Amino acid sequence: MKKSLLDVIFASGKRKNTLLLLREGSQEMKVLLQSMDTTRQALLPQLKILEENYLITRYGDTYELTPISKLIVNEMAPFVETLKVLDSNMDFWGERDLRFIPPELLDRIRELDPYQINEPAISNIHELNRDFTETSASSKCMCAVTNIFHPNFMELFALWTGNKVKITMVISEDLYNKLKTQNRDDFQQLLDNEYIRFKLYSKPFDFVYFALNDRCLLITMLRKDGWYDNKELISFSRSAINWGRNLLEYYEHSSTPITSID
Repeated sequence: MKKSLLDVIFASGKRKNTLLLLREGSQEMKVLLQSMDTTRQALLPQLKILEENYLITRYGDTYELTPISKLIVNEMAPFVETLKVLDSNMDFWGERDLRFIPPELLDRIRELDPYQINEPAISNIHELNRDFTETSASSKCMCAVTNIFHPNFMELFALWTGNKVKITMVISEDLYNKLKTQNRDDFQQLLDNEYIRFKLYSKPFDFVYFALNDRCLLITMLRKDGWYDNKELISFSRSAINWGRNLLEYYEHSSTPITSID
C-alpha cells in the first residue's frame, strides 16, 4: 500500500530535512550528508522513497525538488520553522498570554528563532537584562513598549542618552500616572531630553514589556493566569529584531505623543 505524502515527508526526519535543504536549490549528495551529519548508507534509502513519490529528482550525484514538491515545501517550511520555535520551549509558550501579539505577527512567530529563555535570579529581578543594557548603549536607537520602569531607570536613560542613543518609549496609562505623581521631576527631565520621545498607549496592557535595539529583542510576558514571572525571551537574530520593529509600529500606531505632563 502506497504511503500518504504526510507519511512520506514527516515520518522520517531525513526525508523532511532533505526537502527543506533542497528548497534553496539543487544539492550534491556530499552537501546533504554534511548538513544532516549522516552517512550515505543511511540516507540513500530515504532519498529513494522521495524519488519514488515524485518529490525529488536525481542527476548523477545531485538532487533537486520536483515542481510538485516545491509547492509542498514552500508551504511546509514556515510550518516546520514555527514548530521549531514552539517545540523547544512548549511549557513557556503554553503558559504565556499571547493576546498582545496581533494575529499577523503571531503567524510570523517563527521569525524569533533563534532565541533563548532566561530566568533571572530573584535577587536580580529588578535589573534589566545585562545583554540588552549593554547592546542598547552601543546602538543608534532603543525602543520599548512598557508597563513598568526599573528602579534605576534614570541611570539607564543617562547611560543611553550620554551615548546619543535615540529612545522611543511607549508607556501604559498606569505607568504614565505613576511617573507624573511619584517621579514627576525625573519624568519632566526625560521629556525635556532631545534624544527621548514618549508616547502614551491608553488601551489595556496584556504584557509587561518588550524592548529592542539595533542588536536584540527582549520580551517579558504575563502568564495566562495574569501572574508575572521573571522569565524573559531574548533574541539577537535579524529576523527577530525586524519582527520586534513591526510589533512596535503596531503599538505606536495607537499611541499619542507625550510632550508635557498634564
